[in-house]
Amino acid sequence: MHLLVVEDDDIVRMLIVEVLDELGYTAIEADCADAALKILEDPAQSLALLMTDVGLPDMRGEELAGKAREVRPLLPVLFASGYAENVEVPTGMHLIGKPFSIDQLRDKVLAILGAP
Repeated sequence: MHLLVVEDDDIVRMLIVEVLDELGYTAIEADCADAALKILEDPAQSLALLMTDVGLPDMRGEELAGKAREVRPLLPVLFASGYAENVEVPTGMHLIGKPFSIDQLRDKVLAILGAP
């Protein structure tokens, strides 16, 4: 399964990708919303989940999720935020608070997708 990870912090993105790889998923990386949209709009690219930071430099994560759902209406979305208590998660989408542990990330992704 391919998961799109959108995170502008290189170290955080690398950690997330490592954890997802260990779980048996293939992570596709984007460091901004524009790069993520190019991937999302590519019909040849299969995706099982969009995991996005809420605070991206070029677009809010919620806006990215809305655009993602326009082209992929059934794509599960997982937001990551250091201010999780202030984020209103749209219906059918999920949230994990930063900082999160490897176990918390694993449990959240498995709850959303199940085993790869």
